[in-house]
Amino acid sequence: MFTGRKRRLIAMVSALAVAGCLLPSSGGVVATARTSAFLSAGEAKKIDAIATPKLNWYTCYQTAECTTVRVPRDYDKPKGAKVELALLRVKARNQKKRIGSLFINPGGPGGSATQVAYFSPQLLSADLLDRFDIVGMDPRGVAFSDNVRCLPGAREQESVLAGYNTFFPITSQQERAWLKSDRSEGQACSKDSLAKSMSTAEVARDMELMRRAVGDSKLTYLGFSYGSYLGQVYANMFPDRFRAVAVDGVLDPVAWAGDKSNQGQPLEQRLRASSGAWKALRELLVRCDQAGGEQCSFAPGDPVANLAVIADRLKRDPLQQVDDFSGEVYTFGYQDLVANLLFMLYDPAGFSYIIGMLTDLWIITEPPADASAQSARKKQALESFNELRRRNEDLVGRPHFGFPYDNSFDAFASVTCTDSRETTRGRDYPAFAAKADRRAPYFGRVWTWSSSVCAGDAFTGDDEDAYTGPFNTKTAKPVLVVGNYFDPATNYAGAVSAAKRLPNSRLLSSNSWGHTAYGTSDCVISAVDSYLLKGTVPAAGKVCKGDLQPFQSIEEEALVANAARQEAFTKSLPRLARR
Repeated sequence: MFTGRKRRLIAMVSALAVAGCLLPSSGGVVATARTSAFLSAGEAKKIDAIATPKLNWYTCYQTAECTTVRVPRDYDKPKGAKVELALLRVKARNQKKRIGSLFINPGGPGGSATQVAYFSPQLLSADLLDRFDIVGMDPRGVAFSDNVRCLPGAREQESVLAGYNTFFPITSQQERAWLKSDRSEGQACSKDSLAKSMSTAEVARDMELMRRAVGDSKLTYLGFSYGSYLGQVYANMFPDRFRAVAVDGVLDPVAWAGDKSNQGQPLEQRLRASSGAWKALRELLVRCDQAGGEQCSFAPGDPVANLAVIADRLKRDPLQQVDDFSGEVYTFGYQDLVANLLFMLYDPAGFSYIIGMLTDLWIITEPPADASAQSARKKQALESFNELRRRNEDLVGRPHFGFPYDNSFDAFASVTCTDSRETTRGRDYPAFAAKADRRAPYFGRVWTWSSSVCAGDAFTGDDEDAYTGPFNTKTAKPVLVVGNYFDPATNYAGAVSAAKRLPNSRLLSSNSWGHTAYGTSDCVISAVDSYLLKGTVPAAGKVCKGDLQPFQSIEEEALVANAARQEAFTKSLPRLARR
C-alpha cells in the first residue's frame, strides 16, 4: 500500500484470490500436449522476433539500480505503439557466486514489483539476497510503468467512482450506487487502448523479453498471490524457458481466467476467497474458545456466536465516537468490522489484533444497563479500540477519491477483467453476494463485490491476446506451488488445484496464518530457497508449520521477523491490500 489511495478492494496481496478446489473442466482449457506445444512454440517465436532491449541501469534510492524500457503494446504489431516499463534491481551481495536474476511480483493486480524488490532485504532470506539480483518489473499500466488512465482526470474519477464510498454495499441504495460506478468505470476502461492490452499474458511476454534483457538464459521467478497467476501463465506459455518458478498464495488458473463451464459465475464464486477467509476466522474463534479466558480474552461464552451479536449490533447502531487522541469524529459500522477483520487476517500475527478488537467491541456495543457501573469499563475499551483502529487506518481507511488522480483501481480492473471471461450481469450481483455470504459469513459479500466491475455488461473490453489455457502444460523444469491452510485471500484449495493441473509441479503446504506462506517459518523459507537456489523440490506431501500460532507462546524474534515481512508487502501494494 504505497502510492494508492484507500480502495474498496478488500484484501487482494495480489490477484483476486482464492480458488475453490476445481478440477480441470471440459470447457476448452484442457488441451492435449500437442496443442500445448504448438501454442508455446508460437509464443516463443513471437517474442524471439523482438530485438533484445538494452537496459541502461542507473543508481537510484542509494542502494538499488533503476531503468526504464519501451516494449510493444501489442506483440503482434512490434513496430506499433509502445509502452514504457519500469524496472528496479537490488544486486546480489555475493557477485562471485551470483546465479542470475530473481524476478519477483507481489500480486494485486496493481502491486508494484519495483517497490517489493527495493524492500526485498526485509522480505527475502540472506541466501537469496546473496546469490540473486532481485528484479522487480512493474507491470504495464501499473505503479512506475506507464500508467493506465481510464478517466480524463480527478474530477471525473470522483464522480464516476462515487458509488464506492463503502467497503462493500449492504443496502439496496448502496448496491445501486455501486453498480452505477461499475458500469461507468468498466465502460471507460473498455475504451482505453492500454487497458485492453493489460492481460497477464502481456506481462508474461514482457517478462520473457526482460529475462533476455538482463542476460539470463532461463527465468527464475517468485510470485505471490496474484503474482502466482503470472507465474503459471509464464510457465504454460514458455514451458522450457525457466529454471525455477515458485508461486505462493496460489490462484486456481481456470477459476481466474474462466472457461465455458464457469464464465456465467462471478469471479468470487469461482475462486471462493471468502471461504478461505471464513475458514481462518472461524478456526481462530474455535481455538479461542478452547484456549479459555486466561489465554483469549474473547473466550467467555461462544466466540462464534458472540461475533454475530457484535455484527448485529453494529448493523443496527454503528458506533459514532470522537477519538480523544486526534479529535476525529468517526463512524464504525458493520462494513468497517468486516474490513478490519479481513485485513487483520492478512497478517500472520493478526489473530492477536482480532481478539483485542472483538473484546473491546463486545464491551463498547453492549446495551447500557447501568451506565455508571459501565462507564469506566467502556472508556478503557474505547481507548484500546481507538489505538488499534488508528494502527489500521492507513490500510483500512474509508474508500474515497479526489485529488490527485489514483489509477490503482483502473489497473486492477484492466488486468482482472481482461484476464477473466465473465458473462454475468450487474443486476445479478446482489443475489450472488447474498448467496456467497450465506456460504461464507461476513466475507462473501466483500469478496463478491470486489470484482463486480468485471460483470459482462460493465467491462466489455477484450484483449485478443489474453491467455486462456491450457494450464496443464508439461514443463521442462518443475514448478513449486506453495499453499497456506489459513490464507484469507488465496484459498489453500487454489494451490491444491493448481498443483493437480500442472504435471511437473510439487505442492508445499503450510499450516500457517496470514496471506502467503514465505517468511512464516524456517521450514517454508528453507524449502522455497532450496528450490530457487538449487532446483530441489521438497518431498511429496511436505507440510510446514507457521511460527506464529494463536494462543501459543510466541518468540520475540518471530514477531520482529513478521513485522518486517508485513512492511515489505504493504509498501508494495495499493490500498486496500489486494491479492
